[in-house]
Amino acid sequence: MAIRDTSAQDRPIVAQVNGKRRAMMLGGAVVALASIVWLAPSAWRMLAAGHSVSASRLQIASVVRGPFVRDIAAEGSVVAAVSPTLYASAAGAVTLKVHAGDAVTRDEVIAVIASPELTNKLAQEQSNADALDVDYQRARIDASKRRLELQKTLDNAVIDEKSAQTDLARNQKAFELGALPKMQVAHAQDALDKARIALEHARADMRLDKDSLDFDVRAKKLAYERQALVVRDMQRQVDDLNVRSPVNGQVGQLFIAPSATVAKDAKLLSVVDLSALEVEVKVPESFARDLAIGMSAQISGNGKQWPGTVGAISPEVVNGEVAARVRFAGAQPERLRQNQRLSVRIVLDQRDNALTVTRGSFVDEAGGRFAYVVRDGIAVRTPVRLGASSIDKVEILEGLKVGDKVVVSGTDNFNGAARVVISN
Repeated sequence: MAIRDTSAQDRPIVAQVNGKRRAMMLGGAVVALASIVWLAPSAWRMLAAGHSVSASRLQIASVVRGPFVRDIAAEGSVVAAVSPTLYASAAGAVTLKVHAGDAVTRDEVIAVIASPELTNKLAQEQSNADALDVDYQRARIDASKRRLELQKTLDNAVIDEKSAQTDLARNQKAFELGALPKMQVAHAQDALDKARIALEHARADMRLDKDSLDFDVRAKKLAYERQALVVRDMQRQVDDLNVRSPVNGQVGQLFIAPSATVAKDAKLLSVVDLSALEVEVKVPESFARDLAIGMSAQISGNGKQWPGTVGAISPEVVNGEVAARVRFAGAQPERLRQNQRLSVRIVLDQRDNALTVTRGSFVDEAGGRFAYVVRDGIAVRTPVRLGASSIDKVEILEGLKVGDKVVVSGTDNFNGAARVVISN
């Protein structure tokens, strides 16, 4: 018995086309092609740059042209232009006559030092001066007496010489008349010669003794005057035991207790002259070389502003900063206190039409020799030449133009690459 097959049941199946599926496949192909076209430039930039940095890690600024003010803005503190510190002139017990904050006037006694050693030394030196003064006065009297004696001797010698002349003339006349022998005339001549010699010696003694007496008196006088100088110096030291204020002002800081024993040259207290106040500011070393005495400044605080001028600049650098003093140009403001904080702005340079960009770390990181300019999402290392710089801007001399986008901060992430992709 033959087995029947299923050929009688078979039917050809006609394939049906699914339009939706075809549309999906076609759309996917279009999307893929568009993605390739869109991503191709980015991929090409990535391959060309070889390095990518996120934009969130960078600071980008535009190059602009306009006014450029090169200035220094800093916080300063009010200091007294005159603020002397007083020291002990000698060792001893100190009694303060004032308290911190008290108003004082010039030459007012504000402290007293008790020093028995100096007081006794002054008395001793004064006694020595008195003794030397007595010696000087005695020398003057003795010299006057000696001069009188010498003058008396000279006067007697003059009289003796005149008497001898008279005797010789009388004897010669008597000899001519035959009343006296020749020997008597010769004897009178000898007496005259002797009187003349005595007169010459008296005059010589007068001259020599006068010089000697003047020398002795002058020596006594110099000894007394030298001792008088010692006394005056000792008196000055004793007077300095009364510590006086050198200026009109207020007592500042007290360095000792109201009653204490101190050594010589110990600090006692300070006096602040509030009539002459200045503002001390710390200026970065990079700006200090451009500072000059006489530059104009603007001081502000307490909601007010005052003009000022740079009055002094320290010659040394401390911790990368230079101290400068700014003085008030006009009348000193009222109600200012020592160490009060004020803002100071010093204008170094001002230009109306300069090419500038925001100052950033790129100035120091690149040494001012190049900058990264952003073009089409790529930061390109570009040589530049920088000029003057202020607190927030830096002048561009060469290499950039208005509208250029410059990476001003974060260039340390580029590791010196020539081209860097800026990713979002």
